[in-house]
Amino acid sequence: MSLVSPAGLEAEQYRALRHVVEQRRKTDNLSVIAISSPGVGDGKTTTAINLAGALAQGADASVLLVEADLRQPAIGRLLGFGDSARLGLVDAILDSKLTLADIVQPRPPYNLSVVVAGQTPPSPYEVLKSPRLGTLLEEARRQYDYVVMDTTPLVAVQDCRVVARWVDGVVVVVAADRTPRALLEAALDVLDPAKVVGLVFNGFDHLLSNRYNRYYSAYYAPASTPGHGAGTLRKISKGVGSLLGRGGRAAGSRPRDRVR
Repeated sequence: MSLVSPAGLEAEQYRALRHVVEQRRKTDNLSVIAISSPGVGDGKTTTAINLAGALAQGADASVLLVEADLRQPAIGRLLGFGDSARLGLVDAILDSKLTLADIVQPRPPYNLSVVVAGQTPPSPYEVLKSPRLGTLLEEARRQYDYVVMDTTPLVAVQDCRVVARWVDGVVVVVAADRTPRALLEAALDVLDPAKVVGLVFNGFDHLLSNRYNRYYSAYYAPASTPGHGAGTLRKISKGVGSLLGRGGRAAGSRPRDRVR
């Protein structure tokens, strides 16, 4: 939505997340950010794309979006980089002769570049554990103001644990009224508390309800406004509606509870 309809209400929610990240960059030098979630389908990839898109709208900001979920990569497909033969993150990790410039693809008209996952490795954890990933991210840190990484869910597999060592912070995406609180607790146990930037409640759409919409709608462009590169991009706007919550233990104690 940040790329398709940047003036819409839903994009505005991601602009709020952008503001928090920009402030953390000033105070804590936050520039390399991983986006993850407790489980599958919580909205981490949607959030990663929209956060990167929101940051890239700044005239003075250069942004790199990295597809680091090697098990179920979706960014390349959603952004229209459908060629599976393209070199990606895995290729550059396995082949030290490749540089960051060899795998980066621009996404005009914004200051946004993308690194897709590339070939599918037999053991994603072992690939991401390579020090070569840290070398590539340090190179990215020097060339871009922000690096946003879409990573695997935190509980099911351990890939995000090895990625987290190279990043400045982790944003955890929670599906409002869907993600079990116990699963969120387990996800936060995986992370270093000092690296948790905050929680994004995906699908927390009270601002989009009829009750509130009449108060806000005059300030936003219609959601159907054509944007740059619509088509597949439009699919990522479904179900969007996020707010940044405070980091830390938002979870309760009852396993059947859902995060609200």
